[in-house]
Amino acid sequence: ISSSRMLGVISQIRIDLASCFIFQKGYDDLQVIVPTCLQQQETAVGTQKMSKATILQKTIDYIQFLHKEKKRQEEELSILRKDVMALQIMKDNYEQIVRAHQNAPQEDQDQVSDELQFSIFQSMMDVLFQSFVTSVSVSSFQELSACVFSWLEEHCKPQDISPNENTNSIY
Repeated sequence: ISSSRMLGVISQIRIDLASCFIFQKGYDDLQVIVPTCLQQQETAVGTQKMSKATILQKTIDYIQFLHKEKKRQEEELSILRKDVMALQIMKDNYEQIVRAHQNAPQEDQDQVSDELQFSIFQSMMDVLFQSFVTSVSVSSFQELSACVFSWLEEHCKPQDISPNENTNSIY
């Protein structure tokens, strides 16, 4: 064999060894990065090595898991963004109501005593509290959140909130 041919063969062997080293380093890195590979490596007896096919399969499984988790988080984020938007709309509406009441001209009529105002407020709140207790589940924050808005819409309409008969006699 000629010396130039020999140098070519040696050069090819070096390239092949470098490629093998790079591939092996890649497999070693995957074993450290992929949690299921790392778990299996920690529970392996002695110096038993995982096959390259097992490393690749566990890597594929982990990537699929990450994709599913990302999709789930994106869906959760979308729901939370919708909730924030709904709450912002509600906040804006309530602020408009407050501004409208603040800007409404006040009629100079006989003032109602604080005791009478408190008595009326108390009777209205007693009725609301009773409906709240029977309609809204407070066993978890999620159930409370799910129930409270429908309760507000159903029981806290201005036309539905009125003092009971006991307070009507006070007027």
